[in-house]
Amino acid sequence: QLQLVESGGGLVQPGGSLRLSCAASGFTFSRYRMSWYRQAPGKERELVATIGSTGGYRNYADSVKGRFTISRDNAKNTVYLQMNSLNPEDTAMYYCNTVVTTDYWGQGTQVTVSS
Repeated sequence: QLQLVESGGGLVQPGGSLRLSCAASGFTFSRYRMSWYRQAPGKERELVATIGSTGGYRNYADSVKGRFTISRDNAKNTVYLQMNSLNPEDTAMYYCNTVVTTDYWGQGTQVTVSS
């Protein structure tokens, strides 16, 4: 069955960096677009970044442009989110997503930015 497993979250100080990973299995990873979403307490889930199947297409939310970078390794069936210059507004649960006839989500990884 299709599975997405996120890792790499944690507590970081403002201005710090984190790299999230999402390990995928159960489908032909290299054929599908992958995305990262986030949801902060009391807020709706929002799209953070998307990457095309080959990595040639990348799109970012305005709030993270220039700070976050999405990438993928199709040999490892893994998508990454490098997050730099983190600020408290980036605090959220981060989810990996793909659409293979329907939406699939991982369990999420918590990112907390605080001094």
